[in-house]
Amino acid sequence: MKIAIIGAGAAGCFCAIELKRRLPDAIVDIYEAGNKPLAKVAITGGGRCNLTNSFESIDNLKEAYPRGDKLMRRVFSTFDNRDTWEWFENEGVKLVLQDDHCVFPASQDAMQIVNLFLTRMRQLGVNILTRHKVESVRALMDEYDSVVVTTGGCSRQDMFKMFEGLDLEIVPPVPSLFTFNLPSSPVRDLMGTVVEDVTVSLAGTRFKASGPLLITHWGMSGPAILKLSSYAARHLAEVQYESTVLVNWCGGDDLDSVRSTLQKTAVRNPLKLIVNSHPDYIPSRLWTYLVTKSKIREDARWAEIGPKGLNRLTETLFNDSYHIKGQSRFKEEFVTCGGVSLTNINNKTLECVKHPGLYFAGEVLDVDAITGGFNLQAAWSTGFLAALSISSNN
Repeated sequence: MKIAIIGAGAAGCFCAIELKRRLPDAIVDIYEAGNKPLAKVAITGGGRCNLTNSFESIDNLKEAYPRGDKLMRRVFSTFDNRDTWEWFENEGVKLVLQDDHCVFPASQDAMQIVNLFLTRMRQLGVNILTRHKVESVRALMDEYDSVVVTTGGCSRQDMFKMFEGLDLEIVPPVPSLFTFNLPSSPVRDLMGTVVEDVTVSLAGTRFKASGPLLITHWGMSGPAILKLSSYAARHLAEVQYESTVLVNWCGGDDLDSVRSTLQKTAVRNPLKLIVNSHPDYIPSRLWTYLVTKSKIREDARWAEIGPKGLNRLTETLFNDSYHIKGQSRFKEEFVTCGGVSLTNINNKTLECVKHPGLYFAGEVLDVDAITGGFNLQAAWSTGFLAALSISSNN
């Protein structure tokens, strides 16, 4: 039996290993357009490789997978994050769970994962053909008994030319994990400032996310912003990345709670300067900026704030607004939403409905996730299911 895998990324290499273990006599060829396999895995998680997540902070899979949550629920019934933990530890990779629920190799080195995969594929006899760009999936299907497409996220529509003649529904790709550019905002002068718990939303929409926020020299980043960019990926593409982000610097507190906190602070500290007395969770430089933005003098004391000043400061803390104009890639990790529509596949097997023997796994599908190890988990799970489905049919 001959099996071709297109793309030597996380999903493709994981699928290849599982295929050879189930079908040791099969010929498994991986076609990779780039110079080396697993290039993206080597840099993911800041070079530490965020393998998966505990999912303990996720109440509904749609929180982690804005697109493809129903498919992932089905796939996880076969191979989920607990299976992933067991798989890697059985391979000799000790894992650690961080406080933020992210799972990393204890070595904190993504190359441990890359080298593990390369070693296993070599031992099992997987053939990796680098610098081999597949122009036509249909042509490859004539040569192989099964073909698995694991090309990853496609940033350009023309990358889907390989599917010509297959009559597949393709969802146009757009970026889905990025930071916000705030070119006209003085908040950028506070670059490096981190607030551990904020809630961010897009004005005029229902898109909302919470978590740490990082102010950068170009605008805003951090988990809260990255999650919001993922949830609102298509909307932001439609408005050409020009919108208004609203920031609640007090996390999940509502307007009345914020006002009440400020009133109590004013009562307890009437003679203190407002800029010198602030909530512990707001850094002093940011607090001074927010006070000034609320049109309150830096030399004003709490006894002088007055009802109008209190209302302005409350509104700034609860509903601070910034104009987004453009987006930037998050580090070297490029994730897209869009790809091969899930209407094309059998969600129990990942086999193409119209073309038996053709399978899809990983980000080439219209499945993408927020940051935190969820995208790699999708790669492991779908790669595993594709291998299981092919081996079950042979």
